[in-house]
Amino acid sequence: MKKGLIVIASLMLLAIVGMPVFANGGNDAAADDGITMLFMPGIADPFYYMMEKGVKAKAEELGVTVITGEYPKSWGPEVQIPILEATLAQGDVDIVLIAPTSVDAIAPLKKLYDQGIEIITVDTFLGDGDYSKPSDYSFPLSYIGSDNEKGGREIAAELAKLIGEQGKVYVNTTNPDVSSVAGRVKGFQEGIESFPNIELVGVDYNLDVQQKATDQTLAALQKDPDIAGIFATNVFSSQGAYQAVVNAGLTGAIKIATWDATVDMIAALKKGQVDLVLAQKPYEIGSLAVEWGYKFLTDGTEVPKAVIPGFEYFTQANVDDPAMDEYIYK
Repeated sequence: MKKGLIVIASLMLLAIVGMPVFANGGNDAAADDGITMLFMPGIADPFYYMMEKGVKAKAEELGVTVITGEYPKSWGPEVQIPILEATLAQGDVDIVLIAPTSVDAIAPLKKLYDQGIEIITVDTFLGDGDYSKPSDYSFPLSYIGSDNEKGGREIAAELAKLIGEQGKVYVNTTNPDVSSVAGRVKGFQEGIESFPNIELVGVDYNLDVQQKATDQTLAALQKDPDIAGIFATNVFSSQGAYQAVVNAGLTGAIKIATWDATVDMIAALKKGQVDLVLAQKPYEIGSLAVEWGYKFLTDGTEVPKAVIPGFEYFTQANVDDPAMDEYIYK
């Protein structure tokens, strides 16, 4: 009888020793709750690749499962939403982290919300982005991304300095119904109004097609050969617009301010082909989205309706500073 008790006790000890040990309570909660998040990027580009790295790093830290939707090859709800729906069909998801590709892309996301799936919008938002006031668009937990209007105003001021606060400027951007770039254009227009000797001669929409951005910029330069400055509002706009200036043999003669610190744009800055590069913080945006979603799902923490990480500026003066390296999208 005593031998039997000893065997049972030994088996119990082995069972206890064999149990998994979590590094902290957060991981334990995630494991118990089986939290699954779906990250749905807006398009295949370095900005969203960097954001995915932030999502995955924070998810691994917290013990959260992440599913990443296929990267859309072009911008728009008609491309993004079918991918989102196909990915959701693979299994249960607690929360979707998504960059809506239109301010009006409400119906498919509201449907998910009504099914009990929480929504956090990253980089872009629905409606006017103010989820704190009751509206058809206010169901997401939060918008996590840049203050685009502020960035547009700041770039207007910096570009004005670069061109001596006089002359013509041109904007190349993507889609008129996308919150992020619309905010950048609006902020830039407001900022330029403070300089009476600067004229904004045009705004073109390239629909996230880099070659179209190049063609549009070349056409703008032919129409107004005395353009002094250009603002390009995202990855494709920036790479297309600066290439047009290079192709036209006008490097240095036209000052270029760009948005998004891709490896290519930083290389162009080092060569003197562009003059200013705004770096968003996509890694931090992704990390914060997972962190706030996790806090809400595990203990009901109230999530701020807007979380704004801020941004950095690359110039000729700091582009070789090792401290700036972390802000390059790579």
